[in-house]
Amino acid sequence: MQDLISREECCLQYNVESSFIQALYDFGLIEITTVAETTYLYTEQLNDLEKFIRLHYDLNINIEGIDAIANLLMKVRDLQQQNQYLRKRLLVLGDDEDNTSI
Repeated sequence: MQDLISREECCLQYNVESSFIQALYDFGLIEITTVAETTYLYTEQLNDLEKFIRLHYDLNINIEGIDAIANLLMKVRDLQQQNQYLRKRLLVLGDDEDNTSI
């Protein structure tokens, strides 16, 4: 269970309410699991959790807004990956055309 942190520990560490974490889970923004009646978050999600906490508590963005922002950021990342893939393909195709003209 090294990759898990209890919801209670997260609430104490980040000074957030348990209902906030539950709301993030309800919107599909984080995953939680229950083991022996204790709810845990995956430690790999802590960076996202910290971003959501800043958006909510520092910028007063509600959960619906956080969900919209998270979805937009995911789309931006996908577009950046597609762009990078297409650039590599263009470089490969450009090299192929250079080699065929010899």
